[in-house]
Amino acid sequence: VQLQASGGGLVQAGGSLKLSCAASGRAFEDYGMGWFRQAPGKGREFVAHISWGGGSTLYTDSVKGRFTISRDNAKNTVYLQMNSLKPEDTAVYYCAARTGGPPNAYPSYDYWGQGTLVTVSS
Repeated sequence: VQLQASGGGLVQAGGSLKLSCAASGRAFEDYGMGWFRQAPGKGREFVAHISWGGGSTLYTDSVKGRFTISRDNAKNTVYLQMNSLKPEDTAVYYCAARTGGPPNAYPSYDYWGQGTLVTVSS
């Protein structure tokens, strides 16, 4: 499956952005979908995951209550709505697809998008 992330940009602290990740290739509904991020000089960090049917979600503690992951299987797209953004949310955000393994673990993901840059100014 091929993944294409979009929607990043520059936003002031307290603002909002909505990231999208469009999938093509194999059946999108076969995959759990996740968002990771990588800040400058740091490793790739789990942000959020949504199950194949959308009924289960998981978030890292630092984004709970601010970010919402969702998916539209009819459009082969997963979204990440980011509200109340903070400067520490600045990173390249990646979407990824998995079929098994812990949803918050990097090695569980089989396919990755190219990343989209989110910059939050203070």
